[in-house]
Amino acid sequence: MPIVVQKYGGSSVADVEKIRKVALRVKETRERGYQVVVVVSAMGDTTDELLALAKQVSPDPPRRELDMLLTCGERISMALLSMALQEQGVAAISFTGSQSGIITNDAHSQARIVEVRPYRIQDELARGKVVIVAGYQGVSYKREVTTLGRGGSDTTAVALAAALSAESCEIYSDVDGVFSADPRVVPDARKLETLSYDEMQELASAGAKVLNAQAVEFAKAKGIVILARTAHAAGTGTAVQEVAPADTRVRGVTAEAEMAVLSAAVEAVKLPELLEFLDARGVRGRALAFDGLMGQGRTFIAVPLQDVHGLEVLKRDVGARFGEAVTLREEVGTVTAVGAGMNADWSYLRRALGVAEELGARVHAVHTSPLQLTLLVDKQHLKPLTARLHREFLGA
Repeated sequence: MPIVVQKYGGSSVADVEKIRKVALRVKETRERGYQVVVVVSAMGDTTDELLALAKQVSPDPPRRELDMLLTCGERISMALLSMALQEQGVAAISFTGSQSGIITNDAHSQARIVEVRPYRIQDELARGKVVIVAGYQGVSYKREVTTLGRGGSDTTAVALAAALSAESCEIYSDVDGVFSADPRVVPDARKLETLSYDEMQELASAGAKVLNAQAVEFAKAKGIVILARTAHAAGTGTAVQEVAPADTRVRGVTAEAEMAVLSAAVEAVKLPELLEFLDARGVRGRALAFDGLMGQGRTFIAVPLQDVHGLEVLKRDVGARFGEAVTLREEVGTVTAVGAGMNADWSYLRRALGVAEELGARVHAVHTSPLQLTLLVDKQHLKPLTARLHREFLGA
């Protein structure tokens, strides 16, 4: 029997009634002749609630203990879904990440999967059971519990699909696929039927919430087709796979508000010193702009806040180490347009800067790559700039 891996996000398992609906969908898949592996996120806002609880105890929780705490959320979901399936007469069993054979490096709170040994999963599938796996987590080669960073349940699902040679990897969320912009910001945003791995990874890393960037990277490396669908109704969704670049250069526009920007004076702080400081604290950057001609200028590093669990402590440490030579700003965010070949000339950048000027949005920095154009602006301009650039580049 072919294997299907299905992943359900937190909103899809937010309460008991929704868990029962997921169980019915899984049962229907099983009845169509598939072996089913289900990856679940924590219920609703459980992860945020656990994180808030940790910060009541410590402003900068130890990463190891944070992993021990946060992995509880997915374990709740997996056990409840297993119970719901068994109530419907479907044999099922739940496994944690470590029981599933998901081996990671030892980078607590943002671990990367290095190997999958799905022997227990294969054994239970052979016994006719549905296997439910706690997403977002694994075990390091040091036998420590680890988490894969926010959105890491997507990565769990793709990694298992690759290891099990699954027929498909289905990622279920509130929306039916990937849109050209957030429909809450741009009501006329279009659903994209297909996206290349590279396009999807750029959108995900720039703030699009439907899929996790590391999961897309893993899928590309393993050749796994991801089907992003809604958990609440029938729909065609979006297929993320290896496809030729689309005719339309700009495929989507997205914004990222949950971030901070480190700005350093080049003449006062050497870039390797600043990067070493960030690495020592596990602080990752999404984009870096460096102007160091003639020993003058500034360095800008965009830092997503989803994995910075001690922001106030980071601010304190930056001040203690670098003084006024390095500033950390939270009032800015990024708006990013993604598309193959969009930086073949300067026309898109010129148009983007013109739109920003029309809106009165000051552009603090620009980052470009073959697939991406990013503007760093004040947060109050993120939504209007996203909507205007979508209309400018996609005509809606």
